[in-house]
Amino acid sequence: MAPSPPSATPREAPAPLGVAMIGYAFMGKAHSQAWRSVGAFFDVPAVEQRVLVGRHAEDVAEAAARYGWAESATDWREAIARDDVHIVDICAPGWLHAEIAIAALEAGKHVLVEKPLANSLAEAERMVDAARAARARGVASMVGFNYRRVPALAYARQLIADGRLGTVREVRASYLQDWLADEDAPMTWRLRRETAGSGALGDIASHAIDQVQFLTGDTVIDASGRLHTFVGRRPGPDGPEDVTVDDAAWATLSLASGAVASVEVSRAATGRKNSLRLEVYGSAGALAFDLERLGELEFLDATVPAEEQGFRRIVVTEPGHPYMDAWWPQGHMIGWEHTFTHEVRDFLAAIRDGGEPSPSFEEGLQVQRVLAAIEESAAAKSAAVAL
Repeated sequence: MAPSPPSATPREAPAPLGVAMIGYAFMGKAHSQAWRSVGAFFDVPAVEQRVLVGRHAEDVAEAAARYGWAESATDWREAIARDDVHIVDICAPGWLHAEIAIAALEAGKHVLVEKPLANSLAEAERMVDAARAARARGVASMVGFNYRRVPALAYARQLIADGRLGTVREVRASYLQDWLADEDAPMTWRLRRETAGSGALGDIASHAIDQVQFLTGDTVIDASGRLHTFVGRRPGPDGPEDVTVDDAAWATLSLASGAVASVEVSRAATGRKNSLRLEVYGSAGALAFDLERLGELEFLDATVPAEEQGFRRIVVTEPGHPYMDAWWPQGHMIGWEHTFTHEVRDFLAAIRDGGEPSPSFEEGLQVQRVLAAIEESAAAKSAAVAL
């Protein structure tokens, strides 16, 4: 007897989402690793790394072969026009963000763009307008503030939201690096205002400011700040060049809840390699985190007797911690690069589920407004500037 036909026709798997990535240097390498690995660890829509785009044909072809892209190209406009491209990942310098993102959104492509959203407030506002129009057509967009995806920081946000710190009163955020501590460090595009927009302010203070608002669920309403450049000229390919951005920045931020945050960032802090340190103090507890020990969170419960109080170290590798159930057994650390895998995971899940990815372009614009307020305040001898 012939076997009975199946009761239902198996459903065909959705076609993979094609990804085009613009930019292949530092961030391009990190994002490539995320696109390669995300499907191996998380239940997300299938993706294919279709095309990697860069300015120099030979270099981008070499990078594409190394990082797992099917092909390379030098024209981003042609890449986003392709029918087999559904997602555009923008890792190019900030001065290109607005033009590429707006064109991709108008072409119906989902867009992930590295932080900060843009080099200026006007560019960021145009990007938000494009994102809102695209969202109405089912097209998603997100800003790549990857430190939201550090499991310890995502868990810190949970603790604060659950009231474990009581009323948040103070936040201290510092992001210190030392790659410009040497006055002979060479000139790069990151030290020119026309290409970078700003220096440490946009590059790393954007992360610190986003964390202040992310962790607390609060909003900055005014800012006062100061900017400083320690080394005004640096060696360039054709001789010394003027540095036209800041090396360091300081700010005091008022939050809508009444809490106050202090921010300090520097790319000339000798001995600090990549130290994003966050401290949050509340009426019932406190917590602290340092990116140079990203698998750990310090937590103090002020509701226990004073004799028992003290910061305790939480190793954030339990399956119940954010993102960690996809990785290794307890106690086995993950690294900086995994934050990008988590970022891509969340973006793909939002596309699949029809949700709104976070941080949205609107959230990126809010950070941009804080950056602009700090810059305006610095030009006005640190007078407070309302957002």
